[in-house]
Amino acid sequence: MKFSTRSRYGTRLILDMAQHHGHGPIQLGEIARRQNLSLKYLEQIIRPLKRANYVKSFRGSKGGHLLNKPPEQISVGEIVSLLEGGAFLTGCAKDPTRCERAADCLTRYLWIEASQAMFTRLNQITFADLLNGNKGRVAEDCLNAPASRPV
Repeated sequence: MKFSTRSRYGTRLILDMAQHHGHGPIQLGEIARRQNLSLKYLEQIIRPLKRANYVKSFRGSKGGHLLNKPPEQISVGEIVSLLEGGAFLTGCAKDPTRCERAADCLTRYLWIEASQAMFTRLNQITFADLLNGNKGRVAEDCLNAPASRPV
């Protein structure tokens, strides 16, 4: 499974804003330079983040964008789910009417369970965790998790 560039870049956008939280509004151009991302793409990504009240914007020469919540109150799972259009790995897991086989499909429940497990974990990781050097702990937790049986 691969996340779209939208959620990967959106996560980097929020993490950059979290790194500069409390220092005033940040212009997207600064973030684009620091993260080596397209400004035009960041302009598209920030719209749903603003609509969902994760980011607030200010106009003017000293304007820019700020996190609307502290980094410890925003989980990676929230941002990825928002930018991916939901917390599901497959369309049928979210909406069974998208597939005529959904009622009889044994693998649909596998995708539902996998989606729940992944987003449960992503929802436990905040941007403050990543900033505070807990990324090692985050990775260690994942590596030390009980091994799952092969599918």
